[in-house]
Amino acid sequence: MKRLTTCSLLLLLATIYAKAEIRLPHIFGDHMVLQQGQANPIWGQAKPGETVTVSIEAQSHQTKAGPNGHWRLKLDPIPTGGPYELKISGSSELTFHDVLVGEVWLSSGQSNMRFAVKGAYHAPVEIASANYPQIRLLSLPNRGTEHAQDDFEGEWKVCSPDTVGGFSAVAYFFGRRIHQTLNVPVGIINSAWGGSSAFGWIDREAIADLPIYADTIEYWRQACDGYTDDVQAQKLAEYKAWEAAGKPEPKLRSPWDPRYSHHRPGNSFNGVIHPIVGYGIRGVIWYQGEADAPRPELYRDLFPRLIQNWRDAWEQGDFPFYWVQLADYEPNPNREQMEDGGLAYIRAVQTETLDKLPNVGQAVIIDTGEARNEHPKDKQTVADRLVRHALAKDYGYAISCESPRLERTKIKDGSLLLHFTFVEKGLYAFDTPEIRGFRIAGTNGIFVEAKAEILEPSTIRVWNPEVPHPIAVRYAWDSNPDCNLYDLNGLPATPFESKITTPD
Repeated sequence: MKRLTTCSLLLLLATIYAKAEIRLPHIFGDHMVLQQGQANPIWGQAKPGETVTVSIEAQSHQTKAGPNGHWRLKLDPIPTGGPYELKISGSSELTFHDVLVGEVWLSSGQSNMRFAVKGAYHAPVEIASANYPQIRLLSLPNRGTEHAQDDFEGEWKVCSPDTVGGFSAVAYFFGRRIHQTLNVPVGIINSAWGGSSAFGWIDREAIADLPIYADTIEYWRQACDGYTDDVQAQKLAEYKAWEAAGKPEPKLRSPWDPRYSHHRPGNSFNGVIHPIVGYGIRGVIWYQGEADAPRPELYRDLFPRLIQNWRDAWEQGDFPFYWVQLADYEPNPNREQMEDGGLAYIRAVQTETLDKLPNVGQAVIIDTGEARNEHPKDKQTVADRLVRHALAKDYGYAISCESPRLERTKIKDGSLLLHFTFVEKGLYAFDTPEIRGFRIAGTNGIFVEAKAEILEPSTIRVWNPEVPHPIAVRYAWDSNPDCNLYDLNGLPATPFESKITTPD
């Protein structure tokens, strides 16, 4: 038998010791924020069968690691504030310092949620004034993978001019409003990934056996079947050779590995969300949909299913889930296959989701976009409209949060009478006396511009003399519509299409 050298023995002992050490995923760490008013789960790894003790403030809890070394327990609610120390001990000991207790929100979606403070309007002012030591920020790295991950590389940071610039603008502005209003610590966890599809953010098992997604699942199965590191390396070598040759025709694209794509069902969930599932949160804010614009019919089922999937995974009930409806923007070339409404179809699907699930809300931002920029810089307005939902629904403030929404239509004397719900102070036309953005159609199905007038605070008459028998109406139904209907509280009316009318 070969004798172990001193170095080999020390290395073996070090390895054994390391495996016996208590470890927690990086969602736990110095400067983290725990959700106030609830029992927060804490979990990690230890030696199988080892007794683990977790202590904070005046409470202490014990549990034993299972056969695979995994352990999990819940803390009793902790008084709001801090700072506290969270200690985890067993065969080794960990201490997390500067732990606060307050409100925790998870932000997610694609590039408009990832969009950083340094790119928003008034960025120099926003960064210079970001002295909020009780706001804590955590950015999760983008990672797409077929297999569910238990951890990530990252750490909580104290909000300051040095740390806020690269953080999500919408998430930071949202969290700042919560902090300023409630005067409690706030933790924001940002998991957004530019260009990501909703397919990537849902657990693959939640849709794998559903007929509506059979083609999508099969597409990705074929794309990934037989794709190896060697295949990717070969494609990359071919691309570099093409570049070195002066990029001759035909043009090549930099090779992408479908195994790790953020469009592949479940990939973003596995790599980004799964490592934090169960961490105590108040709720989620979401800004996504552009990547799924070409397939609104699938999004109609997928989006509410995603919300429920996250709620089921967290086992924290129907926590708040508030999203941003897509802004006004001209369609880019890869959307030409869609009908004349463009992004309007995804907006309609987002609005429909309001009636499918409890404890949800939508921020309408049809007036904040930029025709030539899919990433508009006015993220302050976006955050302010999102936070209205949280302040009104979760924190008890008497603040309006819902944009006016069409409730019913009826035909009367060749016109359409539209009644809106969620009208607080009355409807009005912004900027010009004329209401812009309405179109109606008769039995031929062709939509034409229509005139509109406000009859009552929440009722509008819409007509066109050339359409004596209107049967359908649209408002703000385009990728970048010209529209100006608001409630007097400043919230824009929700875009819609209605093909169901009731005669007087």
